[in-house]
Amino acid sequence: MQLKAALHAAIQRLGADRVPSPRLNAELLLMFTLNCDRAYLHAHPERKLTMDERDRYEAALKERSRGVPAQYITGHQEFWGMDFIVSPAVLIPRPETEHVVETVLGLVNVDRVGGQEYPPHTSLRHIPRIVDVGTGSGCIALALAKELPNSEIHATDISQAALEIARANAARHNLQNRVQFHESDLLAGIDPELDFVVSNPPYVGEAEQDQVQMEVRKFEPRNAVFAGVNGTEVIARLIPQAHAALHPGGWLVMEISGTIADQVKLLLHNWDEVGAIPDLQAIPRVVRARKPR
Repeated sequence: MQLKAALHAAIQRLGADRVPSPRLNAELLLMFTLNCDRAYLHAHPERKLTMDERDRYEAALKERSRGVPAQYITGHQEFWGMDFIVSPAVLIPRPETEHVVETVLGLVNVDRVGGQEYPPHTSLRHIPRIVDVGTGSGCIALALAKELPNSEIHATDISQAALEIARANAARHNLQNRVQFHESDLLAGIDPELDFVVSNPPYVGEAEQDQVQMEVRKFEPRNAVFAGVNGTEVIARLIPQAHAALHPGGWLVMEISGTIADQVKLLLHNWDEVGAIPDLQAIPRVVRARKPR
């Protein structure tokens, strides 16, 4: 079978199986199968697939048709311009989470002009100490390590399997010496006097299950998505721990959903400079709050 015909058949199949963006998924899985880029697909439409390539493409399409996220099939996801290894042990990094990184960088006043990176000019008294809570793939911690070379960064997760993925990602980006990983529940065992506590915690309530995409409910780690009945249970535990661990004037930065924004603000009633940052759809996506000085 020629490449063009295989791609056309895959698009039709995924469309019939109601897979979102069937062309994008068909192309992505074919690029994965052939280990090539999109330009190659369009430049070689008459190229014949080998029997092995056809079998591997068929296996990938079958997995996608039953709802397995493409990122778990290919084992990769891009975040902050970095390629991350992912598996069903970790939440798939999403573009919205980049707002967390942007918020932290803004708070330490990292200036980006003309594509150049300038040293942070901050009021911090020492090298910034940052903890990424529930690191998963390590995407937030490693993006911050890349952008803030003079910082001390720690990352925690309760899942040993997730930490293995995060450590692998640190190694492949040559950042293994920049981030210290800890198997712990939230901030348990982390030394205090932090400048930033950063997190993309589970924030979906059990009552919202029907509103969550099937492939997220079925395939992504449940304890990284759902927090409990209301969706604020993990955040309600993290906030007082962060308050105790941060030095006066330190920042808590968390990803949230619009449905819990008001509840989270109430939980932050004794913090200063509480604010919510919207995503590109104008939905509250990140909350930041400062421990009183």
